[in-house]
Amino acid sequence: MSDRPKRILVIGGSAAGPKAAARARRMDPRAEVTIIQKSPDLSMASCGYPYYVGGVFDDRNQFLCTPTGVVRDPRFFMNTKGIEARTRTEALEIDRERKVVLCRDLEQGTDSEVPYDKLVLATGARPVMPPVPGTELKGITTLQSMEDADYLRRVRDEGTIRNAVVVGGGLIGVETCEALELAGIHITVVEMLPQILMFLDWELAKLLENHMKAKGAHVITENPVSAFLGENGTLTGVKLANGTELPCELAVVAAGVRPNVDLARAAGLDIGEAGGISVDPSMRTSDPDIYAAGDCVEIPNLLTGKKVHAPYGDLANLQGRVIGTNITDAGEAVFPGTIQTGVCKVFDYTAGATGLSERHARAAGFDVVSVVHAEPDKPGFMGAALVVIKMVAERGSGRLLGVQCVGPGDVSKRIATAAMALHGGLTVDDLTVADLPYAPPFSPAVDNLIACAHTLQNKMAGFMDGISCREVKEKVDRGDEAFILDTRGPDEYELMRLGIGEVLIPLGALRGRMDELPADKDHEIICFCKISLRGYEAARLLQAHGWTKVKVMEGGVMAWPFAREK
Repeated sequence: MSDRPKRILVIGGSAAGPKAAARARRMDPRAEVTIIQKSPDLSMASCGYPYYVGGVFDDRNQFLCTPTGVVRDPRFFMNTKGIEARTRTEALEIDRERKVVLCRDLEQGTDSEVPYDKLVLATGARPVMPPVPGTELKGITTLQSMEDADYLRRVRDEGTIRNAVVVGGGLIGVETCEALELAGIHITVVEMLPQILMFLDWELAKLLENHMKAKGAHVITENPVSAFLGENGTLTGVKLANGTELPCELAVVAAGVRPNVDLARAAGLDIGEAGGISVDPSMRTSDPDIYAAGDCVEIPNLLTGKKVHAPYGDLANLQGRVIGTNITDAGEAVFPGTIQTGVCKVFDYTAGATGLSERHARAAGFDVVSVVHAEPDKPGFMGAALVVIKMVAERGSGRLLGVQCVGPGDVSKRIATAAMALHGGLTVDDLTVADLPYAPPFSPAVDNLIACAHTLQNKMAGFMDGISCREVKEKVDRGDEAFILDTRGPDEYELMRLGIGEVLIPLGALRGRMDELPADKDHEIICFCKISLRGYEAARLLQAHGWTKVKVMEGGVMAWPFAREK
């Protein structure tokens, strides 16, 4: 066996690549580790781009720094880690038989071959551009690179643009919307699908859309871009499928990304059905000496078993660490897959999800039951803020399938807890007795996630017949003869009311006013309050007095995603 140090070559210097290289260096101090990076920057914290654009921080180097403030440039990688990082260098071709990669120095214009024993592909993803006329116009950009972030930051700082369109209502789209709106630019978000943030179910996405509109943004759904309009090579507007023209001087395309697999495909590596490089749990490709990680790969969804493209920075780092272990023979590390956990900030709200939405769970063939629960994230005397949670479980087994959460309260904490519950294969019953930390500055005595599980447990046991706000609105629009009972107090009713024909009977007065309810015990009654806790108590009371079709509007007024009368 040769005593020559192992040659490890990494293509891609954003997240997965540097993590794999750094882990490999720690596992094998003798290895020769090289990073090839086309961009001039390394280890960019790309998820921070919208916040730089929005002026949350001003020092560009903060994208590139260690926690102690040292910029991760080629000198840092060589001096601190003993890793050669070649920036402004493009990998052109992989010769698997000779185990070399043809590279081009983009500054010198010269080509060279770099040998490897183990090769890591971390080539990332490319933004999707709408297949419409005008994409070449000046004023159209994405937010995929440091160059894009620099351009949009200049737009913000110069203050000359007044109107912009964000094409796409996903994570990057809504974060970019906030960044540009805070810069004083009037924003319209255009989404071709029926809602923004497709990882949420419609009713929670609608709450977030309402909040964006309240902050001054305009949101258009189900009306895709049909053309970019311009004069003299410069963008002047965006035309939609229905003929509407939106004047603007800037368009940010955030319509998703596709795995960048050109290099892998040309080398004959297997590409999967989701469009990413195929890898096994060790992150090894179809070539045993080539590994891949990050936005260029596809991985299993742990709940459905289906391969998915999950372009998240946290997953890229985890996968890179697994590769760094395996290419140095330091162990047998595995990355089993993803439950696709995500979170984003939009103005004063946070939106997060983990696992499957109800829509995706049904599409995957699960028999599901779900509930929406609204509640403050801590006691009122500690400055409570609302969180609205939707929990999805498998009917029968009660196995947790997914959790979504939106609101101005502490959403991230609930999503993180739910993600670990999914990793542990917990059921709704398990969650109802979970031992989570409690103190008034941080949560209610019964945490929101546990309280949501209690509500779903009641629904699954038949103690509560829940109905969504959307179903209630559909009943009202059809003219169904349901009796809608608002159990809040008169002061709450005067402050805010839905205006859907509801009858106000406060819970404390309900026992003495049952003669005001439908005499027919089989008449449908829908109860609600601010969050529908009193609505649930009213429903149990009416059931005890013989009414047979009593429902609770899940989440109450706080989860109502439609216009209110007051």
